[in-house]
Amino acid sequence: MTIPSESSSEIPGVVRPAKPGMKQRWLIIILALTFLFVLMPFLFWQATWFGRPLNDEQLERALADREHPREIQHALSQVADRVFSANPATRDSARRFYPAVTRIAQSGGDELRLTAAWVMGQDNSVPEFHQELTALLRDPNPMVRRNAALSLVRFGDVAGRDEIRAILEPYSLAAPRGGKLTERLKPGDAINAGTLLGSIDSDHEKFELRSQVPGTIDRWLVGNGITVSASQPIARVQPSTAEVWEALRALYLIGEKQDIPAIQRFASTASGMPPNVRQQAETTAQAIHSRE
Repeated sequence: MTIPSESSSEIPGVVRPAKPGMKQRWLIIILALTFLFVLMPFLFWQATWFGRPLNDEQLERALADREHPREIQHALSQVADRVFSANPATRDSARRFYPAVTRIAQSGGDELRLTAAWVMGQDNSVPEFHQELTALLRDPNPMVRRNAALSLVRFGDVAGRDEIRAILEPYSLAAPRGGKLTERLKPGDAINAGTLLGSIDSDHEKFELRSQVPGTIDRWLVGNGITVSASQPIARVQPSTAEVWEALRALYLIGEKQDIPAIQRFASTASGMPPNVRQQAETTAQAIHSRE
């Protein structure tokens, strides 16, 4: 009988010791994986964070980048940051990008027009901004119209008062096309602009039904599974806290006597609004009374 030598890996019950370099290699692999788990979220945050500063060259490139709306939004935010700056030179540097902001307000997508309307409201010394904001009051997107109306207040312009008033009222969501309605959310659910509410089946195609405004679903006006026609009101959306707050602040400056009933509705605890919004409603109503 042949007895295996002691160095043989065939001896039952004997585990060959790891080579000295194996532990080191596994340690390096584990450390590398740990680093990647930390690095990837940081890179994602860095790429999507609008607070990341951009120099003039980066701003110009981003504002002209028609294929990446997120980059344009970042650039618009950076232009606004320059307007806010306490440094006069930094504020002046923002002006070279104003033509691009106006161009985006005229031809950009919904989110870009909305952001541009907000940016233009930060500098009420620019006649071109005033003119463009007035035009945006006729925009098909309600959020763009609202931002334009709020920004016009900074110009001392009350042309958007009706739009601001409308923020305080339930929003009537209309069907974008005809077809069979399938509801996804229920009354009481909080939503944002762009939230998927359901779908509409038309000619064997399914179209997403998304909200154009933030708030809370008050009620569906049409039952689930019912066939609706294009532009038919199908749901009511109560305004969001943030929207009410901004509207009340604007009406503090430009509100009229006929706005007081709608304003006082938010001063009550029954409105479900937080204390700061209820206080703003009271303050706004008092300001209007004093003007009257």
